[in-house]
Amino acid sequence: MLQSLYDRTIRLAEHPNAMWALAVVAFLESSVFPIPPDVLMIPMILARPSKAWLIALVALVASVLGGMLGYAIGAFFYESIGQPVLAAMGKGAAMEEFNTRFNDFGFWAVLTAGVTPFPYKVITIMSGWTGMPLGTFVATSILARALRFFVVAGLLWGFGEPIRDFIEKRLGLMFTLFMILLIGGFVLVRYL
Repeated sequence: MLQSLYDRTIRLAEHPNAMWALAVVAFLESSVFPIPPDVLMIPMILARPSKAWLIALVALVASVLGGMLGYAIGAFFYESIGQPVLAAMGKGAAMEEFNTRFNDFGFWAVLTAGVTPFPYKVITIMSGWTGMPLGTFVATSILARALRFFVVAGLLWGFGEPIRDFIEKRLGLMFTLFMILLIGGFVLVRYL
């Protein structure tokens, strides 16, 4: 089953509309969608290593634009949209207390969430809700997401075939590690 899902993802990564799909996933992941763009980005780069930098750029631009949507949700629609998204992640009750401390460390929070498996959408919504300066938010988002996506692209571009072989030979292990990172990010959000 995992092998057929992997094969289907690789085929999707080679599809002419794959860049658009990546852009949509990266955009939505930054504000409301739980699945990170790496799910498409990694197979896309493995399928077409010569486009690694373009793929990373598409993910970066779409992710930062999606982050701005998350910021707007926090700033203008926190009660109707942002609160339910954060409450679903177990962060609704702690928001008032967190508001006062967040902007003191806002740069580091955005940078950390943008680079790590921590759900970036939580930080984008909270940045808008707490009134973090938009310029700081955008600049930090660009830095963090560029670091994340271009490092992944560089590693896959430089070591693509060995990494692809490793993934294909250990597909179950790779899936398990991915799920641990994804769930771990949500657990961090819930209990921080």
